[in-house]
Amino acid sequence: MKKKVVVGMSGGVDSSVAAYLLKEQGYEVIGVTMQIWQDEETAAREANGGCCGLSAVEDARRVAQYLQIPYYVMNFKEEFKENVIDYFVDEYLKGRTPNPCIACNRYVKWESLLQRSLAIGADYIATGHYARVKQLQNGRYAVCHSATAKKDQTYALYNLTQYQLVHTLMPVGDYEKEEIRELAQRLGLPVAQKPDSQEICFIPDNDYASFIDRQAKERVPGPGNFVTEDGDILATHKGITHYTIGQRKGLNLAMGHPVFVTRICPDTNEVVIGENEDIFTSSLCCNKVNYMGMEDLPEPRKVTAKIRYAHKASPCTIEKAGEDRIKCVFESPVRAITPGQAVVFYENDCVLGGGTILG
Repeated sequence: MKKKVVVGMSGGVDSSVAAYLLKEQGYEVIGVTMQIWQDEETAAREANGGCCGLSAVEDARRVAQYLQIPYYVMNFKEEFKENVIDYFVDEYLKGRTPNPCIACNRYVKWESLLQRSLAIGADYIATGHYARVKQLQNGRYAVCHSATAKKDQTYALYNLTQYQLVHTLMPVGDYEKEEIRELAQRLGLPVAQKPDSQEICFIPDNDYASFIDRQAKERVPGPGNFVTEDGDILATHKGITHYTIGQRKGLNLAMGHPVFVTRICPDTNEVVIGENEDIFTSSLCCNKVNYMGMEDLPEPRKVTAKIRYAHKASPCTIEKAGEDRIKCVFESPVRAITPGQAVVFYENDCVLGGGTILG
């Protein structure tokens, strides 16, 4: 009997080719797009792009018809609001910089979609992520690098559980991005030329601060002071939600040379300004640890770690620093370690685990 797989279809080329590849491999494929936009105004703003706009449904439906597979739209509005939007807003109000894609992957794309998929008799869910799921020698499952270093998406998947990984397929992880595009064109898929989405899907204009203003309203702190590390007041800032660690552009500070955000202080509504060397650090601590390729961390371990999606993994040593806490010491200082972002640990191209960077 054929194994049944639900493919999360975003209307993009990657998830469309994923559905094709799985059908070719003999799976019974069902296409699903997750409805996560919160209101008609949001849907209208996203109608021409993003992985959760109306165009996603239209494009995914056309691909499903072309591939002759069943297609459904499932409503995940509540799950997305609670686990992604509310989290995103709350973190910025706390002076931290969240990663909404990581939260969406864990709690919406996997936890919620997987539960519903298993409930309708599916064996797996699948996505168009550039990553591979492997069972390691120690028996644990891990997300591992894809065939293309240019499009590796393992960083945003570090928080998946063992149960979720056992029920996950990622067929495009074995291909280069160019190969996926060429295959889509050769097949005549209607989304073969569709560009990749670059922005956060629920903020298509990329204006985070305005989005937070609309969502949080009276909870948004107003203008405060730019200060030096010594507490000297430099100027007035627009509000802490406008800034992140390492930021240089948009500060509008006439200092005569480039300066950078080194710290954000929600308790005093201050943004601390410093020099370039001030944003290089050799260590961090993280909590909310998810163990993936390793079951535990009984002793210090040399690994590599990424502190943001675009960061090239740096050599470091990790060790436990208490309950649900890991300390990471880098061999060389790294730039702009940012509270709220994830740190992800790697060994032999596979994710060992990761956590949320503490301030």
